[in-house]
Amino acid sequence: MGRKRGDWQWFAILLTISLVGLALHQAGYVNPVEDVALRIITPFQKGASFIYSLTRDSIETIRELQDLKRENEELRHEVERLTVENVRLKELEAENRTLRRMLNFVEANPGYDYKAAQVIGRVIARDPSGFTHYFLIDAGRKDGLAPGMPVVTERGLVGRISDVYHNASRVLLITDPSSSIGAFLQSSRATGMVEGTVEGVLKMRFIPLDAPVSVGDVVLTSGLGGLLPRGLVIGQVIEIDKKDYALFQEARLQPTVDFNQLEFVLVITNFRPFSLEEGGE
Repeated sequence: MGRKRGDWQWFAILLTISLVGLALHQAGYVNPVEDVALRIITPFQKGASFIYSLTRDSIETIRELQDLKRENEELRHEVERLTVENVRLKELEAENRTLRRMLNFVEANPGYDYKAAQVIGRVIARDPSGFTHYFLIDAGRKDGLAPGMPVVTERGLVGRISDVYHNASRVLLITDPSSSIGAFLQSSRATGMVEGTVEGVLKMRFIPLDAPVSVGDVVLTSGLGGLLPRGLVIGQVIEIDKKDYALFQEARLQPTVDFNQLEFVLVITNFRPFSLEEGGE
């Protein structure tokens, strides 16, 4: 009984204080106290608000950085993929240009049958007699190739088939020291022999001493000897060696074919070199 009376007394006291505080607030007597309290509390509220904003912004920044890192990685992979694709497309474009030029050459020279082949390995190897200049192509006996067949590009003569295997053939270049080709100057029609050298350059020898020769003259195969068709471009004169006491003059040639850039070649398959044994029969 006494405890209930005590509870009611505390309740009455609190209610009275509340009513008095409300009356004082309405009358404006507690405003100074509220001002002081707000002055004390406000800096803490601002600090708490700043810390909250800073924490929230930091979390957002970390999340954005993670997103940017992921996007950057995705973009890097995409750039790598596009780079590889661009290289592949450039290679296809270059290959198509080469094949188109070869097709134009074939159409401009319909008198021969051709077998297209890709250069699969260019080799310059030393043998006991000096340097040999040759490369391999990916066509061979199964494709109807035979030794002696001329090998050309749209720019001119490359060489001749020297050895034939089932799936490949070896092409001896015109720059090889063992190569000797009957040729003539397009301008003067003077004849001579174009030979390879150990250094890999071409020299036209046995040109008549009185024949006019000029730098820039085009040299073509003469067909003499029956080893090659007539009229295949070999190169251009870049230097002339003429001595009054010599029986013949010589010329240094620049091949029209760039042997360092060869990727595809054409083999003239319906030309067979003349054989003395076959001719005697």
